[in-house]
Amino acid sequence: MSVNRIFDNTQIAFQLKSDSELERAYFLFKMISHQPLVRIGTAATNFALKASLPVEGLIRSTVFDHFCGGVNEQDCIGVIDRMYDKGVSSVLDYSVEGKEEEVQFDSAMQKTLELIDFANEKEATPIAVFKPTGFGRLKLYKKKGSGEPFSDDEKDEWNRIVNRYHAVCKLGKEKDVAILIDAEESWMQDAADDLVEDMMRLYNTEKTIVFNTLQTYRWDRLDYLKNLVLRANKGGYKLGMKIVRGAYMEKERLRASEKNYPSPICKDKKATDDNFNNTLTYILDRLETISLFIGTHNEDSTYLAMQLMQEKNIMKTNPNVWFGQLYGMSDHISFNLANIGYNVAKYVPFGPVKDVMPYLIRRAEENTSVAGQTNRELKLLKTEKKRRKV
Repeated sequence: MSVNRIFDNTQIAFQLKSDSELERAYFLFKMISHQPLVRIGTAATNFALKASLPVEGLIRSTVFDHFCGGVNEQDCIGVIDRMYDKGVSSVLDYSVEGKEEEVQFDSAMQKTLELIDFANEKEATPIAVFKPTGFGRLKLYKKKGSGEPFSDDEKDEWNRIVNRYHAVCKLGKEKDVAILIDAEESWMQDAADDLVEDMMRLYNTEKTIVFNTLQTYRWDRLDYLKNLVLRANKGGYKLGMKIVRGAYMEKERLRASEKNYPSPICKDKKATDDNFNNTLTYILDRLETISLFIGTHNEDSTYLAMQLMQEKNIMKTNPNVWFGQLYGMSDHISFNLANIGYNVAKYVPFGPVKDVMPYLIRRAEENTSVAGQTNRELKLLKTEKKRRKV
């Protein structure tokens, strides 16, 4: 059984982009395709922002507006409504990274609570999201995961992290808003996984509210999931899983080599693809236990998911299956899927321009390192520009 190859339809993919936005996207991906330019641009941008040079307007009108929805929730409403009009929901992602202070963690929690309230009021935003290190220090997660004893101060600090998770997941359950919790570096992930599992045990009793994230470029993730399913079945709670390939590969391999331990990353791209697809297949066989958010920009994996859903008679609108891509990327997947009735949500990053820059820089660097991704965007944009000229 095969599915229709729908992702070449650039008219649907770029239906929300004006001619000038199309040109801007083409220009940006052209720039991103040159690694030296990304490095120079990153250094220059960091310098300009630190020196308080007046570059925010330029950043806002180029890279920020392409990859971000706005500087705050209200600023994102135009983007949210336009996408929802075409069947694509939004996951507002407060993309302020690299904070280390308790007051900043409390502020991130408060922002997430506000986003849950916002999502509850707006049908177009059914899901909220946060990063574990938005709610606490990476070093503390690492210490907890490796079983090192905490000092009294650290015990208090960890309890505050736990309380932040509770506050967000409890409100998510009250308002019926799903909570996606992102995955990060392997050396902090064990503690985050245990904490998210505790949240699932408490808040996923009737339906799935809390989702953890599996980075399938890690070869151990499917085994981890299988053990988790055994515990969930025994404990009588449901699982939520967002599956992605992963975003910290170079950092993971470098640390493993420096500290002389086996790399947690699959040996090559094919092994990662196989792991993602096997995990996808495993979950689609168990939708009564696991709700699934398929976070991928990979066409083959998306076609596989469509095909499996067809073979297993899973409705396109099944509330336990969502497809997700990042705002500003892979519109040919998002909008073509939504056009034929699948549940699709774009991650829409937002926040003050200066604070969101680390996220944008990471996005640019990822695009240069993922083979073929930038070229694919350029090819599709070129096709649509040509189509509009006819």
